[in-house]
Amino acid sequence: MERKHMSAFALYQTLSTDVPPTATKPTRQECVNGDGDDLDALLTDLAKVNNSRERASKLFQWLINPIPAKSFFRETWEKKPILVQRNNPDYYKGLFSTAEFDRILRQEDVQYGVNLDVTSYNNGKRETHNPAGRALPFTVWDFYGNGCSLRMLNPQAFSSTVWNVLSIFQEEFGSMAGANVYLTPPGTQGFAPHYDDIEAFVVQLEGKKHWRVLIYHLRFTPANFDQTNIGKPILEVVLEPGDLLYFPRGFIHQGDCLPDAHSLHITISSYQKNSWGDLLQKVVPAALEIAMEEDVEFRQGLPLDYLTYMGVQNSDKVDDPRRKKFFSRIECLMKKLATYSPVDAAVDQKARSFLHDCLPPMLTPEELSSSVQGASARWERGQVMDVGAQITTQTRVRVLRAGCARLCSDGEAVNLYYITENSRVYHKEELKSFEIKAEHTDAIEFLIHSYPKFVTVGSFPCESAEDKIALAELLFERGIIHTAERL
Repeated sequence: MERKHMSAFALYQTLSTDVPPTATKPTRQECVNGDGDDLDALLTDLAKVNNSRERASKLFQWLINPIPAKSFFRETWEKKPILVQRNNPDYYKGLFSTAEFDRILRQEDVQYGVNLDVTSYNNGKRETHNPAGRALPFTVWDFYGNGCSLRMLNPQAFSSTVWNVLSIFQEEFGSMAGANVYLTPPGTQGFAPHYDDIEAFVVQLEGKKHWRVLIYHLRFTPANFDQTNIGKPILEVVLEPGDLLYFPRGFIHQGDCLPDAHSLHITISSYQKNSWGDLLQKVVPAALEIAMEEDVEFRQGLPLDYLTYMGVQNSDKVDDPRRKKFFSRIECLMKKLATYSPVDAAVDQKARSFLHDCLPPMLTPEELSSSVQGASARWERGQVMDVGAQITTQTRVRVLRAGCARLCSDGEAVNLYYITENSRVYHKEELKSFEIKAEHTDAIEFLIHSYPKFVTVGSFPCESAEDKIALAELLFERGIIHTAERL
């Protein structure tokens, strides 16, 4: 695509000048109004909350305020789009900005196609313009100056604020919380009308963007659509800073910039591949394997002549009694299959996938000072200082976060999976785990179910004091537990 030259600094200056937004009255929508607190102050206050689940609930309430979270999950979640207009451009201030975008390009190793996409949508054609290699400001802002949209695919890898917010949200959703940042020039559009397989929270940070949300699409796999065949919107709005638009997975949507302002928004997403169907994909094959091993009915042969009356070429033989009998047998076996379903084992498979997807927790000052990450062991004045801090039976401990570790059975072994050593880059590291001795499983369950209470090491249901202390030391060294008082 032809590009005109403009200096990167000049382009960045154009991003920093905001045209005052004009009032736009959305049509055919649910609209509520609310006010908010400064994000930095909110995150500081949340760090003082003793329970990570409560922390997640409070942060989510801030995101959708003034809609009560309970009514949102009951009436809106997975059901319909909703709009929050606040008339408060500073509501989400501090979450992300064009200045942060520019800083990341200058200071971090941002790679095209991995961390950044350059896109355009003109005359019904969606294109990606990614060169190879690192995305440097000179080239990136040149693309932007020539009408291309910029999508940062994993801002949590570079922004500590986005990392903090998403690592908290993942406890609210019980599913990976991700984010993309979209920077769009005035008067342009970067993407074709499409739908996604995630629950989307569109947070407008700067400028304005015109959105159209259309009908729910029944297909499962995300897809793009032609502008001419998507129909009329069920919700149409211009988002301004401080506004929020939520739409469930499957709703067709498109956004474009008005001529008088650029747009910067962050889409917070969750619930990808977290449906009943996704769970059953793990349950059914395992159930069938068990059933064929244990139940002779599943091993009995098919009728000798079934190919003569079953299959597509025979599907119009609706009155053939053999077909009715065949379907009846399938229905009977399917019902029986449910009795062999290893549901808990399948849920543990889903849980392991979720833990692998998770961001590591961004520790609060209290968590840092009382965990292995903040241990005072150091080199000072030519020698090692403060090593070998002792855990005793009187030491009070708890798991670092409510969902930071999970006990799972892997055949004959029982392993503890944990997220405290995960990377901020998606799946950069393998999920960490280690085997738990059979005599220690009760103690691990006790710790997990005791959260958010601190319990003494001496209260672990282990046979000896030595076992209790050894287990606590192991969990402390892996960053899975922290102490009530600094060691």
